[in-house]
Amino acid sequence: MDIINTKEMSRDEITGLLDRASEIEPSDALAGNVLALLFFEPSTRTRMSFDTAMKRLGGRTVDMGGVESSSVQKGETLADTVRVVEGYADAVVLRHPREGAARLASEFVDVPVINAGDGAGQHPTQTLLDLYTVRENVDAPLGDLRVGIMGDLKYGRTVHSLALALAKFGTQITFVSPPSLRVPENVRTELAREGVEFEEVETVDGVVGSLDVLYVTRIQKERFPDEKEYEKVAGEYSVTSETLDEARDSLVLMHPLPRVDEIAPEVDETEQARYFEQAHNGVPVRMAVLDKVLEGDA
Repeated sequence: MDIINTKEMSRDEITGLLDRASEIEPSDALAGNVLALLFFEPSTRTRMSFDTAMKRLGGRTVDMGGVESSSVQKGETLADTVRVVEGYADAVVLRHPREGAARLASEFVDVPVINAGDGAGQHPTQTLLDLYTVRENVDAPLGDLRVGIMGDLKYGRTVHSLALALAKFGTQITFVSPPSLRVPENVRTELAREGVEFEEVETVDGVVGSLDVLYVTRIQKERFPDEKEYEKVAGEYSVTSETLDEARDSLVLMHPLPRVDEIAPEVDETEQARYFEQAHNGVPVRMAVLDKVLEGDA
């Protein structure tokens, strides 16, 4: 079983993994299994939480160690890399700067491939831990919520994955971004096809008071083909204590991290801040994912 794209996951599959994450405990369910971590882009939370999750289930990990120390520096193709690694591991976690890389990798190997982020494409396990965080903090079905998603909606792979997953539950979505970073047409089309109610606004002012969840994302400098375009919008979208004056006390404020200046440090002490809890939830959620794809008995 591969985990490539939230669009391909059914509502029942998503719910099942979230339910499993809520009950999973450390065990030896995956003893004897090896997980390969292939990260062609920097990562802290995703890489470490997958490593931790595998070890808490009794398995082991092997790590490529970064592009600089791999044969990629010698010109090896992704297809050849994963075909070699298939001989060393029972599953592969892949992060790559090129959209579609995880799909490509899955076509060359027989072991499960888990997409840990493919350029501006998808990041499905991040979405699972995002949904898990919402469920843990909001006493209402996902379909009854209004979720605001703010920041870089064009290049943000976490946004694309989350929006398509929320569509399966009928969640109302408010997109907040500058015109140059609007959510891509293909995502809007998919939401419309699913009959999801969504709106697009340029500022969170005036809408934050109606939200159950506000999901903030970083303006990603590394994704912009033109640095001048980045400079036009950098720093324009941020949450401060003043922003939260209009918000409900029950608002769940989230961020996939790392943050730059999208959320002021003063906000960390508020009741709404849930982004560090969100990061910690990567471990039980990825334990559930690994248990599923490797068919453990935890």
